[in-house]
Amino acid sequence: MSDQDYDRDHEHLDWLTDEESDAHQEHGEEPRTDDPRTNDGSEDHRSDGEKVNSLVPASDMLPERIYLLPIHNRPFFPAQVQPLVINRERWEETMRRVGNTPHHTIGVAFVGEQGVDSLNHDDFPEIGTAVKVHKLQSEDQQIQFIAQGVKRFKIQRWLSKEPPYLVEVSYPKEPVDAENEETRAYAMAIINGIKELLPINPLYGEELKHYLNRFSPHEPGPLTDFAAAITSAKGPELQDVLATLSVAERMHKVLPLLRKEIDVAQLQSEISEQVNAQMQERQREFFLREQLKVIQRELGISKDDRENDVDTFRNRLESLVVPERVQARIDDELNKLSVLETGSPEYGTTRNYLDWLTSLPWGVTSQDKLDLAHAREVLNRDHDGLQDVKERIIEFLAEGTFKGDVGGSIVLLVGPPGVGKTSIGRSIAEALGREFYRFSVGGMRDEAEIKGHRRTYVGAMPGKLVQAFKEVEVENPVIMLDEIDKLGQSFQGDPASALLEVLDPEQNVDFLDHYLDVRMDLSKVLFLCTANTLDSIPGPLLDRMEQIRLSGYITEEKLQIAKHHLWPKLLKRDNLPKKRINLTDAALKQVIDGYAREAGVRQLEKQLHRIVRKAAVKLLEEQVETVKISVKNLEEFLGAPLFRKEKVLKGEGVVTGLAWTSMGGATLPIEAGKVHALDRGFKLTGKLGDVMKESANIAYSYTLGHLQEYGADADFFDSAFVHLHVPEGATPKDGPSAGVTMTTALLSLAKHQAINRPLAMTGELTLTGQVLPVGGIREKIIAARRSDIFEVILPEANKRDYEELPDYLKEGMTVHFANRYRDVANVVFT
Repeated sequence: MSDQDYDRDHEHLDWLTDEESDAHQEHGEEPRTDDPRTNDGSEDHRSDGEKVNSLVPASDMLPERIYLLPIHNRPFFPAQVQPLVINRERWEETMRRVGNTPHHTIGVAFVGEQGVDSLNHDDFPEIGTAVKVHKLQSEDQQIQFIAQGVKRFKIQRWLSKEPPYLVEVSYPKEPVDAENEETRAYAMAIINGIKELLPINPLYGEELKHYLNRFSPHEPGPLTDFAAAITSAKGPELQDVLATLSVAERMHKVLPLLRKEIDVAQLQSEISEQVNAQMQERQREFFLREQLKVIQRELGISKDDRENDVDTFRNRLESLVVPERVQARIDDELNKLSVLETGSPEYGTTRNYLDWLTSLPWGVTSQDKLDLAHAREVLNRDHDGLQDVKERIIEFLAEGTFKGDVGGSIVLLVGPPGVGKTSIGRSIAEALGREFYRFSVGGMRDEAEIKGHRRTYVGAMPGKLVQAFKEVEVENPVIMLDEIDKLGQSFQGDPASALLEVLDPEQNVDFLDHYLDVRMDLSKVLFLCTANTLDSIPGPLLDRMEQIRLSGYITEEKLQIAKHHLWPKLLKRDNLPKKRINLTDAALKQVIDGYAREAGVRQLEKQLHRIVRKAAVKLLEEQVETVKISVKNLEEFLGAPLFRKEKVLKGEGVVTGLAWTSMGGATLPIEAGKVHALDRGFKLTGKLGDVMKESANIAYSYTLGHLQEYGADADFFDSAFVHLHVPEGATPKDGPSAGVTMTTALLSLAKHQAINRPLAMTGELTLTGQVLPVGGIREKIIAARRSDIFEVILPEANKRDYEELPDYLKEGMTVHFANRYRDVANVVFT
């Protein structure tokens, strides 16, 4: 065949048909003398008497030299007839040369996953399959043809080790004893296996059944090859079968592969049946529901989504007492909803609005438990100490007993972090039998968080108060506004001003949320607010609140709180038996004094949690029954103490003051010293605020003008450069209450007289010597007791504050009250 004939045949895409095979003979291409062909179309006898497989047409011949075609997925078997697709650019020359041969035969060899570019002649197996090429078609970059497996070949010699690959082959005999009983049994088993596989695998159609009828137990070789070809075994396994020349051994290998294929097909069939059953059940349910809808529609008893929504909203209102103005708005919105299309955006907006309006507890209130004994029991159960706070709460509830309710009140719980402000709010709600809702306003910058967004905005929602009502489902809950001293302010509004309407009893009767756009009554709500300090709370907002101050705990109170609340809670949370971890009272007191001196108990809880964790490690690693924590081994659990025993500074010009901070009370030592006598001067250090600097200047001026009055050298400061220092310079300090202390330090320096007893003082001093009242008396007394100072000087105006302190704080204290600084000097320097 010429190159022009080849190109023409590619255009028609039908070369190598049976007609062309006959055409070769018409052109005088005689078969080889060693070609074992006959004219009966079924089988042939070689000179040696070997039978030729009936699948090999009589017109074909098996050449000694053939071109090789590598395949990658799985080997090709002599019993197979199937299309093959190859790369045109790579194998076009090979197929052209095959087309020029009279036998149109090519050798197919399995090379595995080896890439075409890295393919070497050593990668070809020794055994492959000679196939006849029929119906070759060429499209774009591919060549497709039908390959008919003819016979196994064995490579004897390589004639071309580069594409097109050309080899010299032989066709080995396949020894078989078809009459052997074992061979016949294997053949019958393979036939039965194939017949068993056909009905459960839809991939094998009717044509394979007819194809199977061509085999019989008397031809076990082709039967075995066919059985291997229809399995989904991996390529190397099938190549092993192809390379096995003995039919008996080949049958031993093929039968397990066939049984495995049957098991996989059965499992796949079961899975398909289960999936089909589920789908049929769902389809049946879907059809039944659709039929039910049609029947209900025909009988007039069905409702669409719009009617269902309207009925849902009306059913919610049946048990509520809705104000007339709100009911009128709801009726208008329901009428609008009934005419809107369910798919329109306005329908969704209206539906959400009605959902909020009908979810609020209009007219629903809970009954208050105004039982003082029950309230005391709840407060004492949940909190140790804070007796004055508990009494204030009991007084508040007692007032509500006569008034009939405790609504409309705004209570502000102010104190350092960790003293129990939030938990006291929960206890008040439990004592009253009311629902409790808490949300933090710390850092809130948008007034819409309080009063809601207008419905014209996308994603609009009501404010926190409306959300609280929906959650608690009553009109008289206890609502806690946490961290009210940390409200923010931005271009989006001032939430502190928005809270004025919420917390003012004269205004919150008609509170208006921007989203709901209807008036709500907040007068039945008991509002609780918490704050650490009062400085950052706006005056108009603070004016509407009743303050209850939580000043912090002394060591004895912390000890009781840790024993009764913190320690049991930690053990219960970690599911540790109380008997396995033993914390002595002495060790617990050491934890309080050495590791947790803050006003609250949050740091104390953290330290106790550290002890629990380390004790759990000991229980697991050392396999001990109990772990005992005492003063001796406490540092093994917590390390070195963070705080040491505070020593009261003594000496000439050294005085201990009392200060108040947001974390509670603290002792404040103040030192005055003479630097040199070259020139008059006054220097301040200690990271002092503006108010404290003014107090220092007042103290210096007052002392300078009254030295002779208090028995000091009148000319002392004329040539003395004085340095006044407040230790702990890393901590900002501000306030007027150190005026008396600074004056005493300067006077002690001028008189050369040290204060040799533990004494602390506080008070604001004026330029004329008046001692003015200060705040935080409770915290300052607690700080003095913590430092073992039991003698203090307070302003006369704070006498009432001291007398209101609980007895356990005043026990053992010696307090001097001063109206003028002369009173202070008489106590200190007498």
